Amino acid sequence: MGIKTADADLLITNIVKGIENVKGLDISILDLRAIDNTVSSYFIVCEGTSNTHVAAIVNAIHKTVSKELHEKPFHTEGLEVAEWVLMDYVNVVVHVFQKHIREKYSIEALWGDAEVTSIASNY
Repeated sequence: MGIKTADADLLITNIVKGIENVKGLDISILDLRAIDNTVSSYFIVCEGTSNTHVAAIVNAIHKTVSKELHEKPFHTEGLEVAEWVLMDYVNVVVHVFQKHIREKYSIEALWGDAEVTSIASNY
């Protein structure tokens, strides 16, 4: 695609670190590589408790990845309302939801064939 992207494992590690830094909840990593016609290799899904918390999670991800890997998302959308924010790092797409929106769209169920790794919160 011509866009410089960080190594996926390192990118995922730093995204999760950013989420955890501001106590993002219910983190799931969906490995989409074995599924045909996907838009990226991985989805990371998490949630915040309010639009302020969702915005803080997005900001923390952005800062952590930028500082550690010197990478910026190719595209970010949904920050104005902050109920569902999508951050596109090309090979990794991050979905930051408020709980009710996450339940409504059920991204994990839509990608039921994906291998899912859940990250336990220590808070």
